[in-house]
Amino acid sequence: MTYSRRRLLAAGATGTLALTAGCLDFVRGTGPLELEAERVAPTDEALAETGYGEREISDRSLEETVELGVERDVRATIWTSVYAKEIEYQGHTHEGSVFAAVSIPDFSVLGYSANPIANMDNEDLLEEFMSELEGDRSIENVTHQESFDLEILGEGRDVDVFEGERELEGESVDVEIVLSSFSHDDDIIVLLGSYPAPMAEESANTEILMESAEHPV
Repeated sequence: MTYSRRRLLAAGATGTLALTAGCLDFVRGTGPLELEAERVAPTDEALAETGYGEREISDRSLEETVELGVERDVRATIWTSVYAKEIEYQGHTHEGSVFAAVSIPDFSVLGYSANPIANMDNEDLLEEFMSELEGDRSIENVTHQESFDLEILGEGRDVDVFEGERELEGESVDVEIVLSSFSHDDDIIVLLGSYPAPMAEESANTEILMESAEHPV
């Protein structure tokens, strides 16, 4: 996917970065600050239980200039792990359910912040990462439905549920999207999944994947 790089690297942060030699180069403007997130992913056991298979695991480097009173360069590595499950619909097999786990470095330097997404709410994050769920069929008319709590990585996390529509075999099908975001071990974690709304069991499967998340993997 194409990340909105200035948005991802220009908000408030909670993590703190030690003043290593590389960080001093960043502060002085003589070199970029290089940061790499630790990968987050559901467990193999949860994937086997829910019937999801690996679609793509990738790390991507983003280079951006951030404004900290003066301009400084940042090079951040983002990890994305995407899993999918096929469904039968009108006699055809489709990639019907998708789960994505994203980790992005979260940091501040000398009181100046360069946090990727800490100031985005879950609706903003859904817009940012929707393409991880869509594949070759876009999800449209997305609205927020409800929120609930789920135990993820040792703490209760807020999870938002959205509903949208996508085309399948020439028909409009309702889909549900769930998303949770939070800070963990100096990274910001975004977990999100989508599935056909009539398939209630996929809602439970998405929760199993979220609850099983490990970071770092």
